[in-house]
Amino acid sequence: MTLYTLYRRTGQPGRCGVMDKKEIKRYVFIAFLAVAVCVIVQNFSVFQNLVLLALKAMRPIFIGCVLAYIFNIIMNFFEKHYFPKKNTKLIKNTRRPVCLILSFAIVIGTIALVLNIIIPEIVNAFKIVYAEIPPLFIKVRDMVLDKLDEYPEISKELENIEIDKAGLVEKATNGAFGLFGSVLTMIGAVTSAVASVIIGAIFAIYLLLRKDKLFTDINRMMRISLSEGTIAKINRFFAMAHETFTNFFIGQFIEAILLGTLTFIGASLLHLPYAAMTGTIIGVTALIPIVGALSGAALSALIICTVSPAKAVVFLVFLIILQQFDDNVIYPKIMGTSVGLPGIWVLASVTVGGSLFGIMGMVLGVPLAATIYKLYFQDLESKEAAMGIPLPDSEEEVMIAPSKPIMKKKRTKKK
Repeated sequence: MTLYTLYRRTGQPGRCGVMDKKEIKRYVFIAFLAVAVCVIVQNFSVFQNLVLLALKAMRPIFIGCVLAYIFNIIMNFFEKHYFPKKNTKLIKNTRRPVCLILSFAIVIGTIALVLNIIIPEIVNAFKIVYAEIPPLFIKVRDMVLDKLDEYPEISKELENIEIDKAGLVEKATNGAFGLFGSVLTMIGAVTSAVASVIIGAIFAIYLLLRKDKLFTDINRMMRISLSEGTIAKINRFFAMAHETFTNFFIGQFIEAILLGTLTFIGASLLHLPYAAMTGTIIGVTALIPIVGALSGAALSALIICTVSPAKAVVFLVFLIILQQFDDNVIYPKIMGTSVGLPGIWVLASVTVGGSLFGIMGMVLGVPLAATIYKLYFQDLESKEAAMGIPLPDSEEEVMIAPSKPIMKKKRTKKK
């Protein structure tokens, strides 16, 4: 690298000025990044543990941010309809708290309604299983005794088998202690999850009550630290992401209600037991994209099996057909229209996101992929328009900007 590239002229003949401040910052950043990468590679296990510890500590805050974002969608709806033509002091001071309370009331009421439908049916199913187990056990015992009478050789062999009672007691004791430890671990995990959700909900309330002040402070810090071009790019990305994620959650909710309703109607027409419960379970689990309804189907079939195994098989066949119709027709149409992502990429984002990050990856993979997809193709169309390249004849999709749709125009090559 020559002195000309490292130093800038001062304008005075025969003299060279010191390195520009921006170049100094850039080289210092590159050197710091290189050192940081070397340290992380050499101590990767320690770095991984620190990251996991930090994520565990930040889990309540992350849950709070997710809850705040979801509740904000509902709260915005109420704020638009809370005396929209009045701007008195009383209305302004009560709009945010009242709408926030209504949002939480709607969600808590919905959860209570779902549990009120599901829990009694599950209790009844377990009662049926509990009532059927003793007669079934007696039948199995009688059948075994009858078979042993038919084959006396087997009875003699069983009588000659020596049982290590001490070993059985030891194994039973170890199993009991292991089961007790597993129960304690499960209780600890459930308690930690509940505590994280409660703390996250409190954090979400504070975020929603002070979101305007928070946005103002973030914008002030961005104006001080970043250039106008960088701020514009960040605002564009988050505006697109906000629109996409909002449409995704609304579309996912509509799809879950539709699938649950179709399950209830189909189960009623087929005269299957627990039609209301199975429709509710399928609707709730369908909030997880693509695969959620399958897990709900397994639970529903298990409960129906307590009444009639044949009807459980009929339910599974019906739901497999309905799930195929949903995966290939309903879900891509609803989510493709809501988030502006073609159906093939909806399926791809769910598959990749689920493989990498589990359920959370399935839920967030579609809106994140849609955001990147729309931003990329908006930039691509802008560059093609500047170069005079016409759109492909087969392209029929319209990219949606954060504020209004970008209508396609017929492009002609520049002369």
